[in-house]
Amino acid sequence: MNSRDSIRMEGLCYSIGGRKILEDFDFLLERGVNRTILGVSGSGKTTILKLLLGLLDPDSGTVSIGDLCITGLPEASFMQQRKRIAIVFQGGALFDSMTVGENVGYRMFEEGRLSEGEITAIVREKLSFVGVEAALDLYPAELSGGMKKRVAIARALAADPDYIFFDEPTTGLDPIGVYNICNLMQRLQAEGKTTLMVTHDLVTAFATSQRFTFLHQAHMLFEGSEEEMKRSRIPEVQEFLGPTERSLFI
Repeated sequence: MNSRDSIRMEGLCYSIGGRKILEDFDFLLERGVNRTILGVSGSGKTTILKLLLGLLDPDSGTVSIGDLCITGLPEASFMQQRKRIAIVFQGGALFDSMTVGENVGYRMFEEGRLSEGEITAIVREKLSFVGVEAALDLYPAELSGGMKKRVAIARALAADPDYIFFDEPTTGLDPIGVYNICNLMQRLQAEGKTTLMVTHDLVTAFATSQRFTFLHQAHMLFEGSEEEMKRSRIPEVQEFLGPTERSLFI
């Protein structure tokens, strides 16, 4: 595998207020291999995304995007590499004061490389892809939770990234909303995008990913395929896949 086609963590440690979130953590995301990081709430899944984006600095260890180790570098030094990645935050993180169209086109307007007409065409194309073109002139407050998630995906797509990170994309959605998000992720993968999702939603995870990482108490307890995970004899993995009375109030 060419190192340009991967995002990596090596020997990474990260803590908050003395509490270990990750310890000696190794992680590899290869282009074309869609992966999900699983774990209970509060296990550090979203923290991994922030570390991979360079939004947080590790206590030790390294993060690399392609050929470049970004650990310890000023943000301006790896902005080009970071542009290969887009993230869809759990709540959508749309700007309330902007219309849907302005939200999706925001980054392109900021960069100033394209004309207004070109940006409008891209915005309409991406909103059409996610099925919400009719919401172009609406404000986030006028949208359902599922529509906000789809607009957030359209905004991520507008940057034409190689990788798209999803932070708990189905939280708070009804079954139809979950189905739509799964379908969108599968379509993105068919178009050559590599997805990394953090979630505790097993249905969505198994519908959209080929490889799985299970995080527990700052360590990677499992890495492998769905079949390998379901066959795993690791007690914590078994409990996560099929909670029992042992799980009550832990």
